[in-house]
Amino acid sequence: MEMEGAMRVPARIFATPKLFETMGKDRTFGQLRNVASLPGIVKHACLMPDGHEGYGFPIGGVAAFDMDTGVISPGGVGYDINCGVRLIATQLTKAEVEAKKGQLVDLLFKNVPSGVGAKGKLRVEQRELEDAIVRGVDWAIERGYGTQQDKEKTEESGRMEGADPSVVSEKAKKRGLPQFGTVGAGNHFIELQVVQQVLLPDVAEKFGLKQGNVVVMVHCGSRGFGHQVCDDSLREMLAAARKYNIALPDPELCCAPINSPEAEKYIKAMRCAVNYAFNNRHIMMHWVRETFDEVFGKGTGEQMPLVYDVCHNIAKFEEHDIDGQRKKVCVHRKGATRAFAPGRSELPAYYREIGQPVMIPGSMGTASYVLVGRQGSMENSF
Repeated sequence: MEMEGAMRVPARIFATPKLFETMGKDRTFGQLRNVASLPGIVKHACLMPDGHEGYGFPIGGVAAFDMDTGVISPGGVGYDINCGVRLIATQLTKAEVEAKKGQLVDLLFKNVPSGVGAKGKLRVEQRELEDAIVRGVDWAIERGYGTQQDKEKTEESGRMEGADPSVVSEKAKKRGLPQFGTVGAGNHFIELQVVQQVLLPDVAEKFGLKQGNVVVMVHCGSRGFGHQVCDDSLREMLAAARKYNIALPDPELCCAPINSPEAEKYIKAMRCAVNYAFNNRHIMMHWVRETFDEVFGKGTGEQMPLVYDVCHNIAKFEEHDIDGQRKKVCVHRKGATRAFAPGRSELPAYYREIGQPVMIPGSMGTASYVLVGRQGSMENSF
């Protein structure tokens, strides 16, 4: 999409003709143009194949901003901060699980709280929650949830540094306390899946995925805690946009300069929600393993390694090639995940030579996909 109107960079859309037609039926393209109009955006505004209308940014939107002239926008991260996907392999075949599927599903519902407004079976005081949202999955591991190996196969090693609970509202903490360790509702799920087809056997072997085996996918985020962090920040960012004379193409794109106090406050609060979500998925994975132990015998859970945990609603400071130069930028990903190529230092050592596992969850009744990051992904997006 070439530059027009107030756009500062072109837009790049990844879509088949049919997907492109669907995207044109709502505000998706208009929202993408608006993102491309924000101060300090670099290279291009991207839209992934799942692109559709969202709050401010389209869902499936990716945009990077210059550290000196750019902005950070809560609408570019979304309400469910660090909504993400965790994929757990098993050594069980479809036939083995099918024989006990009813019992397994019933126990998963019993052992892992889910549903609208679900309250967790994890009882924590506010000071414990504040510790968890600073320390990430180390907090959970110390309490017997998951392992060090799980941490190493989690994006950011399960913790974003710089989280500061003092900038998070009491309302957000109160909303987060009872929902810690819950799936939630909407498009969030814990799903039993079967590896139906393998296209890259060497990569699948490295990922621990075997055709015909069952895997478990966990898709959830920061629950009411992250929602409130976003809600609180939107009011402050609207005021910040007026303060810094930022012309907003849409109030939903309210933002502040990356180096401003308002942006710094949002980043600290956002990172708290990121760590909340990492803990959330980590704890639920432990309960999933315990459930498999209960159904298939003790020791089954120990044979269920984490493939990877990746987030798809987040803003991060990363280095990318921009117009032939290596630059640090602030990358917003909303309904989109990293797909880092081999060699990136951010990848776990275990995957650094082969590339990042990329999980794309399907909607109910449709297939999910596991991909691997390649150099082309770095050249075409962020």
